[in-house]
Amino acid sequence: MTDARALRLGTRGSRLALAQAQSVANALGGAEVVSVRSTDSEPGDKERFVRGVEQALIAGEVDLGVHSAKDLPGQRPDELRLAGVPAREDPRDAYVGAAKSLADVPRGARIGTSSLRRRSQLLALRDDLEVVELRGNVDTRLRKLEEEAHDGIVLAVAGLHRLGRGGEVAFAFELDQMTPAPGQGSLALEARRDDGGSAGEAARISDHDALVELTAERAAVVMLDATCQTPVGVCARLDGGELTLHGFAGLPDGSEWVRDRVAGDGEQPAALGQALADRMLAAGARDILERAEAGA
Repeated sequence: MTDARALRLGTRGSRLALAQAQSVANALGGAEVVSVRSTDSEPGDKERFVRGVEQALIAGEVDLGVHSAKDLPGQRPDELRLAGVPAREDPRDAYVGAAKSLADVPRGARIGTSSLRRRSQLLALRDDLEVVELRGNVDTRLRKLEEEAHDGIVLAVAGLHRLGRGGEVAFAFELDQMTPAPGQGSLALEARRDDGGSAGEAARISDHDALVELTAERAAVVMLDATCQTPVGVCARLDGGELTLHGFAGLPDGSEWVRDRVAGDGEQPAALGQALADRMLAAGARDILERAEAGA
């Protein structure tokens, strides 16, 4: 039996990442949060956030890795396993700005986001909008909203809530308006395959519904061959025994896209994720994503 208070939780050093890891430490009944440096990479490479923590985990410098599940690639190192998924926050995207709905956003409004997925869906819904690049952590983006000429920005509801900034949300997009990134709102806990004690502690605080939803989303992502930089949204919601899965793939300029939704048995999340991906691929998602990655 592992003493949860002796566990070392590895995470990156941003305020949001540290807040997320502290919530896991609290759920475990006490654990040490260890800030791990991200690996060097190209700008916009979100997987670097994962690689640094995974390297520390494999090296034995930490016992569990705490990740934003949306940053976790479909393929994992052989030495590691997904050991737990705590209860999920609201997975939706939020609009921050002076509006009560998307219809209330003025024509030609300047909207900031760094996400190709959000850009694609915003322009698919409203091609009159000017969607501009906006990078930085949550606090930086909120500051830029005030300092720069943006009418609004789009952020994850979950991140705002976890930082105590939920009051910034003007409205949340519905799942069939802006389908979230796979794993958005969820945390993923990784452990070494040979460390059953730490994995057992992660499993102890895992949430059934969150794990089912993440399993379905990741199955779809793997079949779509999507990455953190791909304009793809997949979001599953479990209601009783029924699992509903929303999917989106589009070009960054919003000119072409595929959107679908499937529902089925919550006991078969991976199969349902694969079924969604199959339908989207049959409708042309592969061609769209290949052109998106080629810069079409």
